[in-house]
Amino acid sequence: MADPILSLADVTLTLAGNAGPVEILHGITLDVTPGETLGLIGPSGSGKSSLLMLMGGLERASSGRVTALGHDLTAMNEDQLARFRRDHMGVVFQSFHLIPTMTALENVATPLELAGHRDAFDRAAEELRTVGLGARMDHYPNQMSGGEQQRVALARAAAPRPHILLADEPTGNLDGANGAAIMDLLFGLRDRHGATLVLVTHAADLAARCDRVVRLADGRIAGEEARRAAE
Repeated sequence: MADPILSLADVTLTLAGNAGPVEILHGITLDVTPGETLGLIGPSGSGKSSLLMLMGGLERASSGRVTALGHDLTAMNEDQLARFRRDHMGVVFQSFHLIPTMTALENVATPLELAGHRDAFDRAAEELRTVGLGARMDHYPNQMSGGEQQRVALARAAAPRPHILLADEPTGNLDGANGAAIMDLLFGLRDRHGATLVLVTHAADLAARCDRVVRLADGRIAGEEARRAAE
């Protein structure tokens, strides 16, 4: 069996709240294998998004260890984590997080430029064409629909060819038709680039397409189910 591409060992997360410390995650131990598609499900407040943020080094574990591609994320400082994400991870948020003063092409090209790719704009254009936005490259986010903005966000996450794709409710702000299109694109990008995909979702049809589904409740893993054999 392949070594895990992501591994969490007895991870906890405690955040400061108005009434004192709030325990978000309790003793999470979880491995994700290369090429796997893992769905994180559970009720609101169960810790799904917090767990995803820990996997991406966007939140720091209070205790335990998080490793990705054999690197200990819990031992990295913020600059090291940012460089690791730039080189190895793509992250897609529910709220898109596009830069409003940049065109679609510039939004996708910027992380490639920061990573030193000389062909940043050519790769960005290729990725935008892949998600069906070849005619919208020069448009700004406020000139695009929600579905189009999420396509730009997907292109931006996929353009650097990340080893790991993390998606937090990628269809949460979209209607049914746009949500279905984004699901197809997300799995298509996974297949095309061979990335490992971890996604948080409330959508049963999206979870059903995953190799494995892990259910969270009250900050703990409450169960898991293999949906189909990982390829």
